[in-house]
Amino acid sequence: MTSEQANATAYWKANVRLITWSLIVWALVSFGFAMILRPLVAGISVGGSDLGFWFAQQGSILAFIGLIFHYAWRLNRLDKEFGVEE
Repeated sequence: MTSEQANATAYWKANVRLITWSLIVWALVSFGFAMILRPLVAGISVGGSDLGFWFAQQGSILAFIGLIFHYAWRLNRLDKEFGVEE
């Protein structure tokens, strides 16, 4: 395997790892806090409703938007690290 192929393989491995962790965080926020852990956070009030409802309605959307920005920022750093930036 050439050095360029090894570099490309390492780049995509890092990219897939970043995508995997982003999906794990998104699933934890969307399903974990909004559905599975809702009974534990039901007593906490946020904006007139309980915290579990807030995560289901607003928190998962905000977390998804935050993950988009984090992914773009981190992928730009990966691009520079592997020499494939624009």
